[in-house]
Amino acid sequence: MVTNRPLSCLDRAMADYLTHYRALGRSYRQAEYILRSLRRFLVVRGVADIDRMHFDQWRQEFSHLHPNTRHLNERAIYNFCSYRRRSEPNCFLPNPTSLVRPIPQALPTPIEPQQIARMLELASALTPTRQSPLRPVVMRTAVILLYTSGLRIGELLRLRLDDVDLEAGVLRIRESKFHKSRWVPLSHSAKLELAKYYKARQAHDASMEASAPFLCNNWHGWRPYSSGGMQHALCALFEAAGIRDSRGRRPRVHHLRHAFAAEALRRWYVSGVDVQVNLPKLALYMGHVSIVSTAYYLRWMPVVLAHASKRFEDHCGALIGGRRS
Repeated sequence: MVTNRPLSCLDRAMADYLTHYRALGRSYRQAEYILRSLRRFLVVRGVADIDRMHFDQWRQEFSHLHPNTRHLNERAIYNFCSYRRRSEPNCFLPNPTSLVRPIPQALPTPIEPQQIARMLELASALTPTRQSPLRPVVMRTAVILLYTSGLRIGELLRLRLDDVDLEAGVLRIRESKFHKSRWVPLSHSAKLELAKYYKARQAHDASMEASAPFLCNNWHGWRPYSSGGMQHALCALFEAAGIRDSRGRRPRVHHLRHAFAAEALRRWYVSGVDVQVNLPKLALYMGHVSIVSTAYYLRWMPVVLAHASKRFEDHCGALIGGRRS
């Protein structure tokens, strides 16, 4: 095929770029996808390397997409070209000011504990199917783990039975984002729910082998849920529970992870502990590389802001008001 035509300089630079950053613990799968898209574009046009004209033509093919997606695509090529310039000073480098400007992402939709309770009621009332006889207990377990453990959806779906230690009350998360593995302790109530889930699996003769998927359906054998299937099911629960923000937006599945982080901060503020000292613990628990990533989840959350403002007022209110203690 013409798309397999070698572009020696470009191919070598792309391979070096991906190898370099993957050695630092990053997967760079999305960057590779975008680079391959650019490569295919150049091959079809019979061009051996990228220049400004063909870069502009390539990004025009994405002009119908959301500005954030377009920015992501263009920024990936800019980062690659910037890296390449270290060894090839004369190679093309896009003008950074010409890249599409991203639109700030909307704040996460708050999810309150009582709304989680409603989702659990609805999950328990779901009708089992032939392909998914464990559907009610699977969805209930999924909501509980995402909300009480702050897992990413991919981490949840990759869990195997031998990753769950009920006796110790921990989950083993294998090589997740940035190739980081970690142990995630479970709450007492989560342990009890997982014990019920195990009994349901046994009652339906689901595979109990160590390598079997933890959350599974019976579609041509016991298999793990797909990411799309699980996200669709969870969004259906959001919809059924009527969870919307003040602008009528329904939460995304990832917002359960935000809710976990916000609830952790709320508990710390209520109990009077030093939040700044505990942030690294939360970062470790959630599998972040630093507290900077953790802080991103906690920006402008009303429940956290209210407690933070109250603590600030208690400590500094007299100074601001001009009163002396």
